Amino acid sequence: MWRLRRAAVACEVCQSLVKRSSGIKGSLPLQKLHLVSRSVYHSHHPTLKLQRSQFRTSFHQFSSLANLPLRKLKLSPIKYGYQPRRNFWPARLAARLLKLRYLILGSAVGGGYTAKKTFDQWKDMIPDLSDYKWIVPDIVWEIDEYIDLEKIRKALPNSDDLAKLAPDFDKIVESLSLLKDFFTTGHKLVSEVIGASDLLLLLGSPGETAFRATDHGSESDKHYRKVTDKEKIDQLQEELLHTQLKYQRILERLEKENKELRKLVLQKDDKGIHHRKLKKSLIDMYSEVLDVLSDYDASYNTQDHLPRVVVVGDQSAGKTSVLEMIAQARIFPRGSGEMMTRSPVKVTLSEGPHHVALFKDSSREFDLTKEEDLAALRHEIELRMRKNVKEGCTVSPETISLNVKGPGLQRMVLVDLPGVINTVTSGMAPDTKETIFSISKAYMQNPNAIILCIQDGSVDAERSIVTDLVSQMDPHGRRTIFVLTKVDLAEKNVASPSRIQQIIEGKLFPMKALGYFAVVTGKGNSSESIEAIREYEEEFFQNSKLLKTSMLKAHQVTTRNLSLAVSDCFWKMVRESVEQQADSFKATRFNLETEWKNNYPRLRELDRNELFEKAKNEILDEVISLSQVTPKHWEEILQQSLWERVSTHVIENIYLPAAQTMNSGTFNTTVDIKLKQWTDKQLPNKAVEVAWETLQEEFSRFMTEPKGKEHDDIFDKLKEAVKEESIKRHKWNDFAEDSLRVIQHNALEDRSISDKQQWDAAIYFMEEALQARLKDTENAIENMIGPDWKKRWLYWKNRTQEQFVHNETKNELEKMLKCNEEHPAYLASDEITTVRKNLESRGVEVDPSLIKDTWHQVYRRHFLKTALNHCNLCRRGFYYYQRHFVDSELECNDVVLFWRIQRMLAITANTLRQQLTNTEVRRLEKNVKEVLEDFAEDSEKKVKLLTGKRVQLAEDLKKVREIQEKLDAFIEALHQEK
Repeated sequence: MWRLRRAAVACEVCQSLVKRSSGIKGSLPLQKLHLVSRSVYHSHHPTLKLQRSQFRTSFHQFSSLANLPLRKLKLSPIKYGYQPRRNFWPARLAARLLKLRYLILGSAVGGGYTAKKTFDQWKDMIPDLSDYKWIVPDIVWEIDEYIDLEKIRKALPNSDDLAKLAPDFDKIVESLSLLKDFFTTGHKLVSEVIGASDLLLLLGSPGETAFRATDHGSESDKHYRKVTDKEKIDQLQEELLHTQLKYQRILERLEKENKELRKLVLQKDDKGIHHRKLKKSLIDMYSEVLDVLSDYDASYNTQDHLPRVVVVGDQSAGKTSVLEMIAQARIFPRGSGEMMTRSPVKVTLSEGPHHVALFKDSSREFDLTKEEDLAALRHEIELRMRKNVKEGCTVSPETISLNVKGPGLQRMVLVDLPGVINTVTSGMAPDTKETIFSISKAYMQNPNAIILCIQDGSVDAERSIVTDLVSQMDPHGRRTIFVLTKVDLAEKNVASPSRIQQIIEGKLFPMKALGYFAVVTGKGNSSESIEAIREYEEEFFQNSKLLKTSMLKAHQVTTRNLSLAVSDCFWKMVRESVEQQADSFKATRFNLETEWKNNYPRLRELDRNELFEKAKNEILDEVISLSQVTPKHWEEILQQSLWERVSTHVIENIYLPAAQTMNSGTFNTTVDIKLKQWTDKQLPNKAVEVAWETLQEEFSRFMTEPKGKEHDDIFDKLKEAVKEESIKRHKWNDFAEDSLRVIQHNALEDRSISDKQQWDAAIYFMEEALQARLKDTENAIENMIGPDWKKRWLYWKNRTQEQFVHNETKNELEKMLKCNEEHPAYLASDEITTVRKNLESRGVEVDPSLIKDTWHQVYRRHFLKTALNHCNLCRRGFYYYQRHFVDSELECNDVVLFWRIQRMLAITANTLRQQLTNTEVRRLEKNVKEVLEDFAEDSEKKVKLLTGKRVQLAEDLKKVREIQEKLDAFIEALHQEK
């Protein structure tokens, strides 16, 4: 009985040893256990049936804590029952006498062993930082070039010196063995007690409490035996959670220190201390490929299957907040309940020394550590969104490209899409819901796109729309990551916490996902900083029941773990698919090049921009050709155009009224007055208009004139648009009219014809003008009276009743003119009555207004014929003109009038020609250059003006080559990083 009790005590000691060494790799050799413990068959002892509960925690592959070692878990000490006293007073006396010595020796041995074990544990606790080697700048790896580490190593003590300071464990063990042998003979019980004490002292555990048997101890042992397995598991889970949070804080501290170190190194680089070649980062190279792909038209037949992270969710579900937590900055516009994301925003996250953001098409950097820059960035994003949205629409499919760089950012490309809505509200376009669905599907149907599905945890899961959409695009959940936001509100509002677990595990939705995460993105205050939100998130999950009750695992919470998971998925998808996409673009390039060779074998592959540059040079050459026009040509076309514009006014308002006067003095007075009025009010303006129209006509002629075989009709629309826009922008010099008015007035005041040649030229000019007017008048009369008897017989045409009345009236008025060839220009009322009665007598009813209209044309023809006859008489009148028509019945004042008009036209044409060649042509050339520069910056205008199969094929070839080159460079860099 006594030996059995001793064996039980020894087994309990061994069992305690096994439990205490659970955190140490390997097991204690059996030779170091007590002699009694080795001699007993342990498996049959009843106390060994109490085994440690197997609690295992598996970490998800995306957890940042998966590689960190767990801290040694402390179990509650087990106290054992009361043992009966024996009267071995000599042994007790010896033990008490030697107690102090054994305590000192045991403490030394146990302290040394414990120090070694603690050192090993600390060594295992240090995380593996090989994955973060890229964060450390190059100067750290090259630090041996600046610091002599060999001198530092020599200054430190060597291992032999350190070994001398440590206790001699072999001598201690040898002394203990001698003491145990001494007490074995004659004092076996004492040696057994001492052996057990040595084991407990070696383990560093309070051995006295295990052997101090009192009545109170036995009651306490019964209490500890009643501790359930569930309480132990809860205790272990709580300790595990604290350990994980502790390691995560250590990792964040290391990253913060690394960030500061990198800033310091880059600041030294700026001062010229250390220069190194900066290469374009891997994620920036990949983002450039996506930017080129985003410029493709919808008709492009090569599908874009390159990976990117597509962020989708219901409106106000927290998509933007999750993105901001990943980007570590409040960069997006915010609004309470209204739609803020109106077009897709592509955000490229990359590592950099400073936390900045910049747009793809802009060189301005926004410092994300300054609130004024953050506000400016949010305002710029909002302006770009509103600019992309066309009139009558609410959302736009055009993408805004934004790069965000900063220390510690996970490298990836995310696309924030407009939130999915269930109902179209007032102020929205009727097709807003369908447009958002089509945009979301266009991004999610990419088989290599990672779908980041955002679900609001504070609302009922049944109200979600996006989950159905995601399940349609990715039914097996192979590229979907589910994120539950606002978990803090969900925990407060949801009556059953298990409902949150069902949401996280995907049991409430038809969709499946690759991973499930729960995050907290703030307290709903838009002014909160990222650091404050992160602290609040960690504090919430540290105290949350969701983790304590194992509804959520540690790797499924916080936006940090989410960003790590998304980044890992993104790069895994990139490595798996990028080479396949490169092969696809190679095949597309071969097909396009073959098509070009078959259709355009003799033409160069010029894309839209290159064609625009070629057309630009041609247009500028044609504008310069305007300066090569001869002065004679300018003056001829200006004089002819100006006379065509003013001839009607000269004949109808100046010459005919003056010719109705009775003598030459009245004729000249009337002409001078009317010429002065005309010059002051109308003539300069008309002349400038004629000059501007002439310049336009010549410019158009040069722009549209075919160039033979070299002419390329693909530029016709562009040239026409440039011509119209340049003419619209060109304005004639305002001071030209004032100077021209003075010149024209002086020219018309001159009445002196110097020679016979000028006199004959004036007569010829007068005859041409009068004959042209006579021809127009005869045409008007013919239209009025209808075809004559020849046309009626030859062409079988008849007169209408109105034409018959006009013909009868004309005949009656011609009889009147034959009777009085000097008849004035107007009919008297009695003459009108006479004509009407004569016509009525022949059965023709006529209106007085018809008689007046017919008289105007009849008298006009009569007057013009008379003026032409007078013009023939004045051919020999230059001699009389020199004598001022003294002693002569011939008066040729009308010839002098036409000479004044002709001279004014010549002087005006010469003045306008000088202004054209010296000023206006250059100003027009400047306007053309400005228009071409504006068109060069307007891509939509170029697409509209340069169209056709040839242009589109060249565009596709250029883009495919550019994408292939960038993809090849990216793949090469990706292999080098591996």
